[in-house]
Amino acid sequence: MQDYLVRAIGEKERFRVFVAVTTNLVNEARRRHDTWPVASAALGRTLTAGLLLGANLKGDDLLTIRVNGDGPLGALVVSANGRGDVRGYVQNPQVHVPSIRPGKLGVGQAVGKGTLSVSKDLGLRDPFTGSVELISGEIGEDIAYYLLNSEQIPSAVSLGVLVETDNSVRAAGGLIIQLMPGAEENMMAELETCLKKLPPVSSLVDEGKSPEEIVKLALGNLEVNIIDKIPVHFNCPCTKERIERILISLGEQELKDIHETSGQAEVICHFCGEKYNFDGEELDKLLQDIKE
Repeated sequence: MQDYLVRAIGEKERFRVFVAVTTNLVNEARRRHDTWPVASAALGRTLTAGLLLGANLKGDDLLTIRVNGDGPLGALVVSANGRGDVRGYVQNPQVHVPSIRPGKLGVGQAVGKGTLSVSKDLGLRDPFTGSVELISGEIGEDIAYYLLNSEQIPSAVSLGVLVETDNSVRAAGGLIIQLMPGAEENMMAELETCLKKLPPVSSLVDEGKSPEEIVKLALGNLEVNIIDKIPVHFNCPCTKERIERILISLGEQELKDIHETSGQAEVICHFCGEKYNFDGEELDKLLQDIKE
């Protein structure tokens, strides 16, 4: 199934829904960063959350999620825009922790205690940033806690990643349901009752359910209208030209030291794992550009 996200609105605009299937892009992140299962699950959940939260952005607006836990995974960083592009990395991709039970990876233990922050660059002078303490490290619960306490938006969040025994990602996806301003107080309770009957999102994706079908299953008899469908991809805007500008920004002396020490340079993008190599001739040209 192709990865994509749907946006939907509830009857009388009482709530809004975002659902995404992200199996392919999470598997792409796993491949690029060579993540082990618990890191694949943690990064996959955060990538999916970034897309779901970023679905309200416009144009080149950018949203960044940072999970800074004291567990063995270290930091998780994910960046997404409103066009369905997302990228991200985990500081320590090859970590193993005991499973909570068969089929349930110990993501919370691997993330640990710390903070979750969300920054939104909307093209203004300063980006908006909100931060909360991690309440479980399971990512979904932490995102819901952030939305309620930092943005005052009551939300239900479900994120999931199924990892195969060969470390590949079998299924991944997520949903966020949010109350709209002015909705009745009992609306959230009604939505939560519906979600309690819902199997894990990753299981539904594994069964072949589409985002539209997951919306219907999640909301039971509540009326909801799909308003948009957006393809989603793991996509990083890094290029060799951008990396050249970074090397130039190091300054003439540091670049000259690299040239004299190794005769070449290799730069790896944290977000996507892409490697950029510069031989001696290319470093000479960059040094000349600095002088000019």
